[in-house]
Amino acid sequence: MNILFAAAEGAPFIKTGGLADVIGALPKALLKEGHDIRVVLPKYKAIHGSFKEDMSPQGTTSVYVGWREKYCGIEMLVYEGVKVYFIDNEDYFGRDGVYGYGDDGERFAFFSRAVLEILPLIGFKPDVIHVHDWHTGPVPLLLRHHYAHEPFYKDMKTVFTIHNLLYQGIFPYEVLGDLLGLPDSYFTPDGVEYYGNVNYMKAGLVYADHVTTVSPTYAGEIQTSFYGYGLDGLLRSINGRLSGIVNGIDTKLYNPATDQALPVTYRSNLAKKRENKTKLQEELGLPAAPDVPLIGMVTRLVEPKGLDLVLRILDELLFFDEVQVVVLGTGDPAYENWFREAAYRQPQKLSVKIMFDDSLSRRIYAGTDMFLMPSKFEPCGISQLLALRYGSIPIVRETGGLNDTVKAYNEFTGEGNGFTFTHYNAHDLLYTIRRAVHFYHLPEHWKKIVKNAFAGDYSWSVSAGEYLEIYNQITGKISDKGRLQ
Repeated sequence: MNILFAAAEGAPFIKTGGLADVIGALPKALLKEGHDIRVVLPKYKAIHGSFKEDMSPQGTTSVYVGWREKYCGIEMLVYEGVKVYFIDNEDYFGRDGVYGYGDDGERFAFFSRAVLEILPLIGFKPDVIHVHDWHTGPVPLLLRHHYAHEPFYKDMKTVFTIHNLLYQGIFPYEVLGDLLGLPDSYFTPDGVEYYGNVNYMKAGLVYADHVTTVSPTYAGEIQTSFYGYGLDGLLRSINGRLSGIVNGIDTKLYNPATDQALPVTYRSNLAKKRENKTKLQEELGLPAAPDVPLIGMVTRLVEPKGLDLVLRILDELLFFDEVQVVVLGTGDPAYENWFREAAYRQPQKLSVKIMFDDSLSRRIYAGTDMFLMPSKFEPCGISQLLALRYGSIPIVRETGGLNDTVKAYNEFTGEGNGFTFTHYNAHDLLYTIRRAVHFYHLPEHWKKIVKNAFAGDYSWSVSAGEYLEIYNQITGKISDKGRLQ
């Protein structure tokens, strides 16, 4: 099967969040299954020069942005077997940042149409175009209106994935005709209209052949008013073509047995993992105390990550409990300053690093005993999967992908790979941390929990198979089992 991915970012070329990790890893899993999978990304200024040096020109074309005719260069490189195409336009992408510009509606209208326009030039006719988040939400609609009548584009199907419904790409009404070149017949409650504006996310939801999101729990949550951000009614109406598929991680890239960022590599060896703990305590300036549970957080310091709960209980936890905590991340200055001040008060128990450091994050996954993610909402989450991969036991709230991937430890059956709580409540969080610490001091139980964490399959292989079932279903193609999927 021929599959095209289109997204605004993709690892390792350009990354601002978890979307990039998916675009970097899922195509490789599909490639292993024998499919022709290709990726299209904008060619941002911020892409490292070493990647740009490896890109080869594939031609140029013009792309209509409403009535404007814009230059579109096409470059390509092969990365770990996957052909990745880059859309070149200096006006739109020759900037220091990725998002957050006043003309983002125009930039991604251009990119969405370029995704379709370049296909004949690169000689690739996908069976499925899989687009991700609001930046490429217009693609299914543009395919239907501008291209479906052309023989080359006949029978192409589309899948749209919601990575985070909070960010929808909402722009003024004028965008419809002036940038997307579409008539007012699409500006209806059943189309792209959203409280008098144009909603790029909604375009993907309405016009794609199938919609996915990044965990089964999140697929249910976004059909409620609390998580739906004004689109819950629409999502309930498309429930028959909405699926939740949990993300995986690149288990080759994130492998404690080979990770060169770690002082001591290990497989499922708890003793060697504890050597990493001692080294991490030394690196952070914390007392080297092997018997004191070390709790880690690697996160964006923003309100949806549950930091309000952490702020309410951290002083009590550090004052009354024999634990150490390390926090790594950047974000809201108010949270940054609060954590800095807390570390000043408790330097022997709390280390705070206001930065992004991938190598340090890996040492935190490897060196901590527990990993804290009390998110208010979490569509899927990658950090808890990385923590499990490295044997750091997650403490999470039961929301989104956290609910699907972390199962509370049952001391009677020995099942479970973490500790969970349901309500967004600070003292429920504190109770759950203390429950985890209790079992940490019961070695036979803790060994079972860590063993369960190491035994999990966090790769993309299972999820890739679920995506292939959807592709087979919407295209009507026969699977390798000889039947329609």
